[in-house]
Amino acid sequence: MNANNPLIKIEHLSKEFDQHLILEDICLEINENEVVAIIGPSGTGKSTLLRCLNYLTVPSRGKISIADVCVDAENYRAKEVKNLRTHTAMVFQNYNLFKNKTALGNVMEALLSVHGKSAREAERIALAQLEKVGMLARKDFYPSTLSGGQQQRVAIARALAVNPNVLLLDEPTSALDPELVGEVLNTIKTLTQEGLTMILVTHEISFARDIASRVIFMDQGRIAADGTPQELLINPVHPRLKQFLQHVAKE
Repeated sequence: MNANNPLIKIEHLSKEFDQHLILEDICLEINENEVVAIIGPSGTGKSTLLRCLNYLTVPSRGKISIADVCVDAENYRAKEVKNLRTHTAMVFQNYNLFKNKTALGNVMEALLSVHGKSAREAERIALAQLEKVGMLARKDFYPSTLSGGQQQRVAIARALAVNPNVLLLDEPTSALDPELVGEVLNTIKTLTQEGLTMILVTHEISFARDIASRVIFMDQGRIAADGTPQELLINPVHPRLKQFLQHVAKE
């Protein structure tokens, strides 16, 4: 990547479901090594925006560029989407692990089936990533025998294993019991110290303040505010953002 070029460029992105506008004219640039936290009220398009980045949700209009791949929603081919996806890996709210595979098998799967690694190489990479997230001792455990926090850490290891340019995290703690949230947040915090580019949709405002280099506040399908954690979370001036933060603080 040229240091002057953004790693991600979103141009005039919109998404409609049943004639209801979920995202409206989103324009956004994200640079390499940025940790971007997306916050905002429920139903305002945060997760939809994240899913549009790898075409799990197909936008209605607009262009998405990641690294050297550009996809135009109104004129694209399957090969372009496949290339776009090679630059990202996603961590879902509900882990999305294969129930019939061990922790190790889950992390190895994409390396074998998508990236064409040998079994030996896939296992080497998978073991290293499980160790990184503190799950090496449970490599032979199946998801049903792991806590939610442990499953999510396996899911993070799986995402890291494919060495993505961008890690996408869609509310990674929202399905967890409160006492399990900390272990996942600590794992993510460790990753931010490695210079990985990350986009995180989260309701954990204090966590966003601690780890993000940049915060985006979405409201009614649009980007309402974009700045540093200091600007948006410590000294907010945007009226709707102030109202949102006050509401969250009461919960």
